[in-house]
Amino acid sequence: MRHPSILAAALGLWFTTTIALAETNPSEAAREAATQLEEASVALAQAKSSRDRVKSLTKVVHAYETGLTALRAGLRRASIREAQLSKQLKAQETEIASLLGVLQSMSSGPAPVVLVHPGGPMGTARSGMIIAEVTPALEAKAAQVRRDLEEVTILRSLQEGAAETLQNGLTGAQDARTALSKAIADRKDPPLRFVEDPVQTALLIASTETLEGFASALVDLQIEGLADITLPDVNDRKGQLALPVASTVLRRAGEADAAGIRRPGLVLATRPSALVVTPTPATIRYRGPLLDFGNVMILEPQPGVLFIFAGLEQVFGDVGQVLSEGAPVGLMGGNGLETGAILSQSGDGSGNARPETLYIEVREGKSPVDPETWFQTNEDG
Repeated sequence: MRHPSILAAALGLWFTTTIALAETNPSEAAREAATQLEEASVALAQAKSSRDRVKSLTKVVHAYETGLTALRAGLRRASIREAQLSKQLKAQETEIASLLGVLQSMSSGPAPVVLVHPGGPMGTARSGMIIAEVTPALEAKAAQVRRDLEEVTILRSLQEGAAETLQNGLTGAQDARTALSKAIADRKDPPLRFVEDPVQTALLIASTETLEGFASALVDLQIEGLADITLPDVNDRKGQLALPVASTVLRRAGEADAAGIRRPGLVLATRPSALVVTPTPATIRYRGPLLDFGNVMILEPQPGVLFIFAGLEQVFGDVGQVLSEGAPVGLMGGNGLETGAILSQSGDGSGNARPETLYIEVREGKSPVDPETWFQTNEDG
C-alpha cells in the first residue's frame, strides 16, 4: 500500500498554494485529512492485533476519502474561478482594444492636426487633459489584465499538478480498501452474541418476497445461545447519528422514484468503492445477498431497532458479531474514476459521473420509521 504521507504532503502543499484562490473550507478539510492520514499511518505501523489493524486501516480509508473530497472541492472552485476570469478578460480585451485604437489613430496623424483642435486652444487643452486622464486608467486596466492572466496561469498549473496528487490518492485509497478487506478476513477475535443458523435464515429468505417482510420476520426470529453482551442505549442519540457513508441524499423517505415507487427509507448517492461503517455499536443480524437489493447488511444497535443498509458491493463480518462504532461493514461498488474524469467534475459532491446508491431503512419493532429521525442528513459527503 502506498504510504499515506505521500498524499498528506501533496494535499498540504496543494492547498497551501490555493488558499488565496479558493474558499477556505476545502483547504481546511484537506489539512485535516492530511493530519488524519499521518495519525492513521502511525497507528497502522504500531498495530499489533488484527483488530487494531482493522481500526487503523478504517481510519486510513476515511482520511483518503476526506482528502480526495476536499481536493475535488478545491478543483471545482478553481475551475469556476478560471471560467469567471476568462469571461472578464474577454470583455476587457474588447474595451482595451477600442481605447488603443483611438489612441493609435490620434498618434498617427500629422503633428499640426494633432495639436490644432477645432474648438481652438481651449479645446486642444481639454483634449490633452482627457488623454492625460485616460492614460493612467488604461495602464491600470492593463495591469489588472496582467494580474488576471497570471491568476489563470496559476490555476491551470495547479489543476495540472493536482492530477498526479489525485491519482496517487485514488491508488492509495484503493490499496487501503484492499488491505482492509484482507485484514477483516484475517481477523479471528470479534465478540459474538450468537451464532447464525444458516438453515433457519435460508427458510426465512425463501418465505419472504420483500425487504419489509424479511425484516419483520427477522424480529420474530428466535435466537439461541444469546451471549450476555450489553450494547449501550442509542435512543438518546436519535437525530444525531452520522450517515454510514460519505454521501448525498437522492431521495428521502416517501419520495417516489422514476417508477413511482415510494419506499420508507433514504436513497444515498456515494462515490465508487466508498467505505460504509456502522454509526453505533451494533450486532450483525444479517449480511449477504437478499432478493433484488444486492448485498444487504442489517445491524441491531439495540433490541427492537434495526438499521438496514442495502446495495453494497462487499459486506464484512459475520452474523452475531458485535461491532464497535465506526467499524467497517462494507464497500460500495464501482471502480475508481479516472483522474481526468474527476478533474472535470462539478456541482455537488456526487460529481457528474453516475454515483453508487445505498438504501437505508430504519425499523423500530416491525414498523419502518423515517431514517432522518435517527440520522443527520443536512450535510453532503
